[in-house]
Amino acid sequence: MDKRKAFTPLEIKIRNRKNSNRVRKGFLTDPVRGKFSNGAGFTLVELLVVIAIIAILMAILMPALQRARKQGKEAVCKSNLHQWGLIWSMYCDDNDGYFCGTVMGDWPRGEWVIALRPLYDTKRGILKCPMATKRLPGGGNQGGTFNTYRMGGGGVGDRREEGSYGVNCWIYKPRPGQTIIQGRPTKHNWKTKDVEGAYRIPVFADTMWRGGGPMEEGTKGDPPQFDGQWLGAGHEMKHFCIDRHNGSTNFLFMDWSVRKVGIKELWTLKWHRNFNTAGPYTLAGGVTPDDWPDWMRPFKDY
Repeated sequence: MDKRKAFTPLEIKIRNRKNSNRVRKGFLTDPVRGKFSNGAGFTLVELLVVIAIIAILMAILMPALQRARKQGKEAVCKSNLHQWGLIWSMYCDDNDGYFCGTVMGDWPRGEWVIALRPLYDTKRGILKCPMATKRLPGGGNQGGTFNTYRMGGGGVGDRREEGSYGVNCWIYKPRPGQTIIQGRPTKHNWKTKDVEGAYRIPVFADTMWRGGGPMEEGTKGDPPQFDGQWLGAGHEMKHFCIDRHNGSTNFLFMDWSVRKVGIKELWTLKWHRNFNTAGPYTLAGGVTPDDWPDWMRPFKDY
């Protein structure tokens, strides 16, 4: 005879519920705790592995994020130059197609700053490329590859604007009888926007000074010995020869188009009416790698 105690239906239901809770609790906790140092969480080794994985992912992603950030700033720079194209176009349209002339006396390279001020004064942020928004440490008015220049004291309003774009000084319209501007013969000046081949003629660009009138070689045309070299305002090509956008700079041309220009490509642009675009620093002119400073040799030749 089976003497085991018989359970009522209610007791059976309570007993089954207790067993179910015990199984569920053990399933959720006991095996897991068996894997991690007696239920204390992750071990030091496991934490280090996780940290190492995060560090590897960051090392992979950071260069891509930095490239994306620079590309974004380059796009903003081009947008700024498109706005300058509208400003220059409006100025020329209001002045029978001519560019500005001498209005400041002591600052022939910076004449545009005051001449165009009524057109840009409400949006002065476009004076600066987003890659160059802060002053160069150590004083002086000049800028750098990633730094702004500053206008000198005086002038109309004494604004002392900061900028990181500058003008091709060969576009200026000289005063009647003015044959030389800072050693640049005015017979070479464009004076007006209504010329052939406007797509090759620089008007406005990334720079470390308020303007420059480059020549094919010599003081006004030789490349800098290092990126951002400053030897004075008279070293005209050096103002534009900077590595601001990964081997290039951005330019506004006389047809009001904007495009990237390779650093060595600067010597192939039509800076003034008689500029030799096949000069000694071009492939057509026979340039060799040894003709370039070390920092420029990896860049594309033109």
